[in-house]
Amino acid sequence: MKTDIEIARSIELKRINQVAESVNIPLESVEHYGRYIAKIDESLVDDEKVKKSNLILVTAITATKAGIGKTTVSIGLALGLNKIGKKAIVALREPSLGPCFGMKGGAAGGGYAQVLPMEKINLHFTGDFHAITSAHNMISALLDNYLYQNQSKGFGLKEILWKRVLDVNDRSLRSVVVGLGPKTNGITQESGFDITPASEIMAILCLSKNIDDLRRRIENILLGFTYDDKPFTVKDLGVAGAITVLLKDAIHPNLVQTTEGTAAFVHGGPFANIAHGCNSVLATKLAMTYSDYVITEAGFGADLGAEKFYNIKCRKSGLQPRLTVIVATAQGLKMHGGVSLDRIKEPNMEGLKQGLRNLDKHVRNLRSFGQTVIVAFNKFASDTEEEMELLRRHCEELGVGFTINNAFCEGGEGAVDMARLVVDTIEKQPSQPLQYTYSEEDTIEQKIEKIAKYIYGASEVTYGTAARRRLKVIEKMGISHYPVCIAKTQFSFSADPTMYGAVEGFELHIKDLVINNGAEMIVAIAGEILRMPGLPKEPQALHIDIVDGLIEGLS
Repeated sequence: MKTDIEIARSIELKRINQVAESVNIPLESVEHYGRYIAKIDESLVDDEKVKKSNLILVTAITATKAGIGKTTVSIGLALGLNKIGKKAIVALREPSLGPCFGMKGGAAGGGYAQVLPMEKINLHFTGDFHAITSAHNMISALLDNYLYQNQSKGFGLKEILWKRVLDVNDRSLRSVVVGLGPKTNGITQESGFDITPASEIMAILCLSKNIDDLRRRIENILLGFTYDDKPFTVKDLGVAGAITVLLKDAIHPNLVQTTEGTAAFVHGGPFANIAHGCNSVLATKLAMTYSDYVITEAGFGADLGAEKFYNIKCRKSGLQPRLTVIVATAQGLKMHGGVSLDRIKEPNMEGLKQGLRNLDKHVRNLRSFGQTVIVAFNKFASDTEEEMELLRRHCEELGVGFTINNAFCEGGEGAVDMARLVVDTIEKQPSQPLQYTYSEEDTIEQKIEKIAKYIYGASEVTYGTAARRRLKVIEKMGISHYPVCIAKTQFSFSADPTMYGAVEGFELHIKDLVINNGAEMIVAIAGEILRMPGLPKEPQALHIDIVDGLIEGLS
C-alpha cells in the first residue's frame, strides 16, 4: 500500500470554492488561503440549525505508543456517511509542529482517510498556531516591559504566573532565566516555556463564541499577583485590544477537504493530556450549521478527551452529542492486557481478553454521561478474524454496537457499515441529555475528586504544597465555579504512565493548579506531567526532507 503522503499526492483536489458550495457555504464568506484552504466567517453559525444537527464524538481506549487511530476513524466515518447519502462534515483539531517533528510525523488522518492538503495542514497551515504563539509571547514582552518601566515607581509583582510558549518540543526551555546582563536588558527573573497547545490563549480561542468574547476572555487572563496580593490581569496591562488584533484571523475556522472531496473543518489544537483537547466550538458549530451529521474527536483516551469534551466544551457551549464512538485496536487492547509493545502484532487471545477491561471501564464512564456508545474496531493488517470475533461478541454482551473500520485501506467504502450503524443507532437510541461528572457549585477539590474516583478509579486524591496554596487563592478570587481540566499522562487512568489496563485503587497526586482565568477553567497538574514535552531519541524530524521539491516523511 502507498504511504500516506503518496496517497495524498495521488488525489486531485477540488478548489476550495467547490468544497464550500457542496455544503452551501456562501462564497462571499470564503476567505482564500491558496487554492485548497479557506477561512470561513464564524458569524454564519446558526444556533437553530446546530440544534437539529447530529453531533458525534469519536474517542478511544487509553492511548498506547502504538497509536489508536481516532482521526482516521473520524474522517472515515464522515466519508462513510457521505457514501450512504448523508450530509456529513468532520471537525478536527490542527496538528502541532511539536509532535509532527517529534513522535507522530503528522496528524491529518491516514491512508485513504485523510484531510488534505496534508502537508500544509501538518506544517504552517493558515498560521493559527503562529498567531497564538505570537499573541501569548506578546503578552510576556509587554508584561516584562511594564515591570521594567514602572520599577522606579515601586511597582512589582511578587509572583508572575505567565510563561512563554513555543510550538516545538524542547525540554531545555522548561526552566529558563530571562533578563540576564545589564539593567537595560530588563528584570532578571526565572521563567519557562510551555508548548503552544498548552497556551491559555489556545484554550480561549477554542472556547470563544465570537471576537468580542475572545477579547473579554483575554482581558481576564491572570498574569500574576502584586505585593499586596491583588490579581494582575491583561486588563490591568491595558493591551487586550492589541492581543485580540493578533488573533482576528485565527478565530475564523479553517475549511479543507477529505480524500474524497467532502468538507472538513480543522481549527484549534489543545492537547488533551495538558489542556482540554478539543477543536474550537466555532468550527464544530459551523460544521453543524451546514450538515446533518458532524463528527468531531477529543484527544487521547476517553478518560481525558471525552471527559473534558463533556464537562468543559459541551457545558460551556450547550452542545449535546447524539452518540459517542469509542475506537479500539487489537494491538492497543493487547498492550493493556500485559503484552509487551514489541509483541502486540502477534496473535494473543489471552492478552486481548485481559485488555478488554480497559475498554469496559471506558464504556461505563461514557454511559455515566448519558451517552449511547458504539465500538469502532480500527483494523490493522496483522489482526486475525478470531480477534475481531472475540471483540464483536464482547460488545454484544456489553450491549454496545460494534463495527469494523477499514477506511484506512478503502476510504469511504471501508466505513459504510460503520456509517449505517451510526445512523441506525442515532435514530433508534440517541444519547440522553448530558449528565456531568460534577456540578458548577462543587468546590475545586470536589470536582477533582469526582473525576479521579468516578472516571479514573482512584481511591484518594492528595495535594502538594503549591496546589494547596493555589486552592486558597482560587477560593479568595471567587472562581471555584470554574470546571477543572486535569493534566496527566495519556497512557494510564492513573498519573503513572506505566500502569496500563484498568487500574483502580491508586492515589492521584495533584502537584499544582494553574488558574486559566480567561479560559475560565482550573488546570490541575497530576503527577509528573510536563506542559513542555521533550523530543524522543529518534525524532521524526530525522525522516522529514524535501526531495525534488516534494516533502517526504510526513504521515
